[in-house]
Amino acid sequence: MTVSRFQVLEIYCYNTMKKIGLLGGMSWESSAHYYRLINEGVKRRLGGFHSAEIVMISIDFEPIEERQRMGDWGSAANILIKAAQSIEAGGADFLLICTNTMHKLAPEIEAAIEIPVLHIADATADALVAQGVACAGLLGTAFTMEQDFYKGRLLDKHGLEVLVPSKDDRKIVHEIIYQELCLGKTRRESKAQYLRVIEWLASEGAEAVILGCTEIGMLINQSDTEIRLLDTTVIHAEKAVEFAIA
Repeated sequence: MTVSRFQVLEIYCYNTMKKIGLLGGMSWESSAHYYRLINEGVKRRLGGFHSAEIVMISIDFEPIEERQRMGDWGSAANILIKAAQSIEAGGADFLLICTNTMHKLAPEIEAAIEIPVLHIADATADALVAQGVACAGLLGTAFTMEQDFYKGRLLDKHGLEVLVPSKDDRKIVHEIIYQELCLGKTRRESKAQYLRVIEWLASEGAEAVILGCTEIGMLINQSDTEIRLLDTTVIHAEKAVEFAIA
């Protein structure tokens, strides 16, 4: 039996594609976006009927959100570690934590599994550096904007300057995420608030603005402003596709 060149390519792609692990559910709206983006990316690169090989666990966000509010990060880490270990046991070759904020616990998760974690801040930094951006604004939850696990990594590991909104605007950005976007709601008034904050960050010297919460892309996108936006969900998903079929 003869095998066509196309069939050989299909067999090669199938046998060499890495299995992607997705730790999602925080929130499920953005995790669904990850799933679609990754599969679209694989199909775009490989064609035919190709789709991504994925092991995904979508956890209940309610207990995680409660622990975030309480500052009980250790208990939250235990939940995510258990899920990550199950993903690894399912055969994943590497892991994506499908949320910016919970990368606060990336070191604990990395220490508990053998497969690598594809860090969302590193993927974002690669995109910023590739575009020649040295100073970026950052939107996200209060945890992401105010604590050092994310912006500190951008500075210390990648040499990038990061600007965040004022205290009052950080509160607005945070509340819109939890009270609206994580519940699948988008409001015109909230979009206007975000665009106002983006304009302020640009006026303070930001060459681009990081949408550093995986739900923000539900509310605003590049067509809404001339200021360069970097959607971390899109960037993270694209990096996963690249890593899976490299």
